[in-house]
Amino acid sequence: MFRKQGSLILFGTFLLITWNAILLFLLWGRPTLSQLDKPRPEQAEAAAAKPTGDVMGDVLEMADSIAAELETQKEILLQIRSHQSLWRPSNKSKANAAVPTQPVIPILVIACNRVTVRRCLDKLLEHRPSEELHPIIVSQDCGHADTAEVIRSYGKRVAHLQQPDLSDVAVKPQHKKFQGYYKISRHYHWALNQVFRRLSHSAVVIVEDDLEVAPDFFEYFRATLPLLEADPSLWCVSAWNDNGRDGYVDPGKAELLYRTDFFPGLGWMLLKEQWEELEPKWPASFWDDWMRDREQRRNRCLRPEISRTLTFGRQGVSLGQFYDKYLRYIRLNTQFVPFTKLDLSYLKEDAYRKAFEQEVYGAPLVTYEEVAQGQLKGPGPFRLQYSSRDSFKLLAKNLGIMDDLKSGVPRTGYRGIVTFVSRGRRVFLAPPPGWSQYDTTWS
Repeated sequence: MFRKQGSLILFGTFLLITWNAILLFLLWGRPTLSQLDKPRPEQAEAAAAKPTGDVMGDVLEMADSIAAELETQKEILLQIRSHQSLWRPSNKSKANAAVPTQPVIPILVIACNRVTVRRCLDKLLEHRPSEELHPIIVSQDCGHADTAEVIRSYGKRVAHLQQPDLSDVAVKPQHKKFQGYYKISRHYHWALNQVFRRLSHSAVVIVEDDLEVAPDFFEYFRATLPLLEADPSLWCVSAWNDNGRDGYVDPGKAELLYRTDFFPGLGWMLLKEQWEELEPKWPASFWDDWMRDREQRRNRCLRPEISRTLTFGRQGVSLGQFYDKYLRYIRLNTQFVPFTKLDLSYLKEDAYRKAFEQEVYGAPLVTYEEVAQGQLKGPGPFRLQYSSRDSFKLLAKNLGIMDDLKSGVPRTGYRGIVTFVSRGRRVFLAPPPGWSQYDTTWS
């Protein structure tokens, strides 16, 4: 409707311009006072038929005609202005427009054969602030009929994609037991191509079918999207804290975010530009460990103090690795943090590195015994130092935080530093001052 009304206005404007041009032509065509004394031969007969000697009268008559026409044009313009509301959308019309004015961040749910995907989808739909801004896309592998039926039961509230290639992946004999990891990697590759290439989205948040999300899950990703877009040193935002168990995080710091050199996964946001970087070299298997290699990782993710996702899927291709010991105890944030109203500029790389290192290496150095036995004096934070791979693993294991490393990087680590809470006090498990880079042989 707006396009049609805009065309009418343009047509009206064209008529006004044309009329002005005609007026100018008539004025230029009028004889001057000197010319009135000497009529042209072709005008002689007409002049004889209708003689007049009142030159001033003719001029006054012409002026009256022009004044009347200008008044008419003024009335037309006033009418156009009074109808602007018909062709210029009001704020209310904009609010109801089909195209959102805010960025669209779809949620991609990677599913296979878990009918408990219902728990994941129910929480996403419960906390989703907008269907238009956060379409939910479920990509299902495996061809599991019962799971497909659960997904279809949501109707148009979710989009259901089915990975067409269900064949086994050709692998080396020694990798036959890892067939599931190969299929998962193939599925991720296909699903992300659907989101970015077929559906043309510019960003996506990926969750698996065994994740439950926090009330501010969507708020968290909406607030961090501008950081991800503006900072080339970042390529992912994760909702997960690997050491985020009860007692190891500060419940009073739900708004606190960190940079990390480790790829956490388990609810993470990726831009189309980063997918274009990763897609041509996407691995055949073990995609998450591949993402943690130095070549891909490049030390560039964000993660929260308190996780915005919780995994409830003990059974899977990893056979419950870490689940019973760590994952089942992860604390899920329950309070809504208005991240979009907070100043997150402290997460910019240069400012963050300087402030974080100053806080860590300005903290008093303590011993393992002081931490383990609850003998820390003062509110903290405190620094506990490790000097080798073995000392890190021993300290981490005894303190109850995850002790594995990928390409030399500890889980949640930033410049070798792992932060956690022990008996209510902040502790930094850190390398000696002067740390320069990770040792990739630490794995």
